[in-house]
Amino acid sequence: MWSRDYFEKTLLRHGFLTIAGVDEVGRGALAGPVVAAAVVLDGQGDYGDIRDSKVLTPRRREGLAARIRAEALAVGIGSVPESEIDSINILQATHKAMRNALASLPLVPDAILVDGFWLSGVSPHCIGIIDGDALSYSIAAASIIAKVHRDALMTALALDYPHYGFDRHKGYGTREHLQALALHGPSPIHRLTFGGVPPALARGGDHGR
Repeated sequence: MWSRDYFEKTLLRHGFLTIAGVDEVGRGALAGPVVAAAVVLDGQGDYGDIRDSKVLTPRRREGLAARIRAEALAVGIGSVPESEIDSINILQATHKAMRNALASLPLVPDAILVDGFWLSGVSPHCIGIIDGDALSYSIAAASIIAKVHRDALMTALALDYPHYGFDRHKGYGTREHLQALALHGPSPIHRLTFGGVPPALARGGDHGR
């Protein structure tokens, strides 16, 4: 079984000194953007407590996100809004968010580790790792940054669209969310091409304050 620094150590031994971990969040949500983060850590710290964001409590994620931002060589965020997700499909939107995150870094990494799949359209060496957020501390760091960023965004949007409970489920298809959709119809930030979202007929209707 690979250790959680196997990929980083292997790349460092081969002369790749700046390694970006990339991950996304919000791919399966019914509302809001898909958000990706790219994180370049210095490779010298103790990252044993940096885990896949899904296994951490919100409080722990927020604390680690602050630490990552303080210690990282570079952090980048990229997002694609729900209207574009509907236009180009969620897979292409996820790729675009990841490329945007990498483009927003203040440096060009020597190598890129991506959760799940190889990413086209980037110039450095790129390695896709299935379950990468559990196998690479760089990808896990990116998952934390992306999750905290998107959760804050969806919590803020809950003030604009209070009928849906975005602050609680962050746009995912919970029972509460589906019941609100059935009652109020989709809001302007819902993804109309996703199953579970009613037709666009009711969009812009009874979703506000």
